[in-house]
Amino acid sequence: MPVRLVRGEMSSIPVTFDPKVVFGKVRAPVKVTLNGYSYRSTIFSMGGRVFIPLRASHREAAGVREEATLQVKVELDTQQRTVELPPNLRKALTAAGKDTMACRKKLSSHQREHVHGSSACAAKVNGPATTSTS
Repeated sequence: MPVRLVRGEMSSIPVTFDPKVVFGKVRAPVKVTLNGYSYRSTIFSMGGRVFIPLRASHREAAGVREEATLQVKVELDTQQRTVELPPNLRKALTAAGKDTMACRKKLSSHQREHVHGSSACAAKVNGPATTSTS
């Protein structure tokens, strides 16, 4: 589907079809492909319209220029979503007496945000760490 992107840190891809009809629900997990680069996301609804988030990091990885018009492939993502806790975050949670399994039970998007935020904070103190998401 051709879409027009606009400038900003966080943009979104307007969805031009009814995801409830196509995927069975509006908040469907999807695999998005732009210029040969694929990423996983979830469709969201706002103001009666539906969109797919497109972070700056995904735009850069796909080589998408600001305010570009491009072809987007969207397909249902049926793979399980998991986020691997970085060793430094796992160690900090354990030291604080927190249950790492409780973290794993959260939705993957929430896990990703916790890992990203914690890793960014830790990087300021201890230097950068690597994270793995799928």
